Amino acid sequence: MVEFSSLRISAAVVAITVAMLGPARAETIRVAVGTQDTTINCATGGLLIRELKLLEKFLPRDGKYKDVTYDIQWKNFTSGAPLTNEMVAGKLDFGAMADFPGSLNGVAFQKAGRRSLFISVLSGSTKGSGNGIVVPSNSPVQSLDELKGKTISVPFASTSHGMLLRAIEAKGWNPETDVNIITQAPEVAGPALQAGKIEAHADFVPFVELFPWRGFARKIFDGAQANAPTFHGSLVDAEYAEKYPEVVVAYLRAALEADRLIAEEPEKYSELIAKVTGIEAEVDYLFHGPLGLQTRDVTWKPEYRQAVATSIKTLKLLKRADSDLDINQFVTDKFIRIAAAQAGRDYDAQLKNYAQLPLRARDAATGAEISDFSRVAQVWVRDEPHVRHYASPENALKALAGLEKDGKAIRVVYAQDRESGIKLFANQAWFVRSPQGELNAFLLKDAAERWSKQNGGAVLDFAAARESLVVSR
Repeated sequence: MVEFSSLRISAAVVAITVAMLGPARAETIRVAVGTQDTTINCATGGLLIRELKLLEKFLPRDGKYKDVTYDIQWKNFTSGAPLTNEMVAGKLDFGAMADFPGSLNGVAFQKAGRRSLFISVLSGSTKGSGNGIVVPSNSPVQSLDELKGKTISVPFASTSHGMLLRAIEAKGWNPETDVNIITQAPEVAGPALQAGKIEAHADFVPFVELFPWRGFARKIFDGAQANAPTFHGSLVDAEYAEKYPEVVVAYLRAALEADRLIAEEPEKYSELIAKVTGIEAEVDYLFHGPLGLQTRDVTWKPEYRQAVATSIKTLKLLKRADSDLDINQFVTDKFIRIAAAQAGRDYDAQLKNYAQLPLRARDAATGAEISDFSRVAQVWVRDEPHVRHYASPENALKALAGLEKDGKAIRVVYAQDRESGIKLFANQAWFVRSPQGELNAFLLKDAAERWSKQNGGAVLDFAAARESLVVSR
């Protein structure tokens, strides 16, 4: 009887306590993501997820997450360093950035006695495209060789800084005496190029393409020439990932969905990126469209792991990092493998796939299916929702003349570099017209001249290439 009374008293106490405190509150889980909207190759890890509300679609809502409330927060940054500062301060859980700032993220967490994890690649190039060097549009410089003894600006401790140092090393130059390297952010370098205050500028996505597109610079070196793999990817606070692994997988599911959508409709989503960032859709498509400048590859290829290791080594050399980072602990494919499996993707098959986003199209002039992609050219007509594809530059340029004759406004013409396969703005490319009338496009005049000597033909700029087709009729 006494025990029964005690139980009744205990139950009463519990009831009173519940009445005073109210019902147990469901957990609120913060999902705070730092983005870099203007670094357009981070789009599938930030901008598109946010704008299309994809994270809400994949966040877990069963099991231990049944009664959870999600507090989704977004914050945009112009570079990786301040994003990292807020992650280390506990204000953000996820972040998207390139290999160099990503490595600095890992170092910063380590200094704070904590860890971050590099959980996925979002886009990249195992060859190195995306980084590059530009000169003022009226500069006589045509190649890196001509920059010896000149001043080159670059955002210090960036992925493009690493590319520049590697390119200089390959030339056998001393970076401290043979060139004058100064630090300059893209927003400062743009006006400096326009004013002719710098002789060259090295930069990352999208500025090395954006500046030429806007007409005040010309690209004279592509990162692929330095063979320095580069990528952008996603990171997460390791403690957060341990506590909420399903949320990490959900974030990556959202990134995979963004990747799928932009692959299916690159023009549509390039326009969305342009609307949000102000980076013109023509530049966005250069990266995100079929046969684009970089691949949107989520897998941890050996080249990308090596890019992280190289960035740590270079950052130590620049005295931006004073300790080693265990790459095997920092880089993990644990979460992206789960996300890929849930999305029905074969991660191991993709790990072996180094191809650009494929082009499946017919020649807009002949109707024939395009099977050889080495000489593909494309024309984007204003007010048309889709880019027109052509099997060759000569087909594209002949069609271009007809379109202009019909009063059509042209947004952009693209060509593929005959040797590297990277996508180019055709109006900035060099062409070799063979004796048979075929046109091959090249980024560099030197490469065009070399091809001409080996295969025959005349080296032409864009205007001359167009004129040659009129003359040959």
